[in-house]
Amino acid sequence: MDFVRTCCLLVAMPVLAAGADVRDHLKAIENRYNRAQSLTLSFSEIYTASRRPARSENGTLYLRKPGRMRWEYADPAGKLFISDGKNAYLYTPGDAHAEKSRLKESDDMRAPLAFLLGKLDFEKEFKGFATANQADGTWVTAEPKSANAAYTKVEFLATAEGEIHRLRVTGQDGSRLEFNFSNEKLNPPIAPTLFAFQPPPGISVVEADR
Repeated sequence: MDFVRTCCLLVAMPVLAAGADVRDHLKAIENRYNRAQSLTLSFSEIYTASRRPARSENGTLYLRKPGRMRWEYADPAGKLFISDGKNAYLYTPGDAHAEKSRLKESDDMRAPLAFLLGKLDFEKEFKGFATANQADGTWVTAEPKSANAAYTKVEFLATAEGEIHRLRVTGQDGSRLEFNFSNEKLNPPIAPTLFAFQPPPGISVVEADR
């Protein structure tokens, strides 16, 4: 299964979470992102899968309510993953086509990050919470409630103020996509046109295989 098919959250052993402090930590994250109308940040990502070398990429992520995303890659230059809130589009330079899929049906592991600008409700979307504290924040591990999700586990490192710095998504096939985030800006002006996918000249858009 390639990057598109397998592509929002353990440095220390997690402790099963049930206490009020865990709920307070999750609430801080919800409050931070549910109040935001838009968001930009720098990202780097590492994708690992069985019998394949790790792949590193980086760029800028733009998010805007409701559920719109633009992953604009600096390395590899020209790569785009865009969601207009309904459909997701992926284009990689050198490919003959750009791929289109419905966001709700997408098995791309970037799709869970749309929750950052939806109505974030951890107890509605996830189950089996666990936490582990470390010097720069708290790791939270959760499993999706839906058995049809493209991922089996989400791990994220967040500060006491609810800012997410790292994110790990484990796919159904055991592959893992890890993100590091920096330079977060809440509510910057972002033009809606940034989330309208425009294929490069000569590039057609095809439905992704399911």
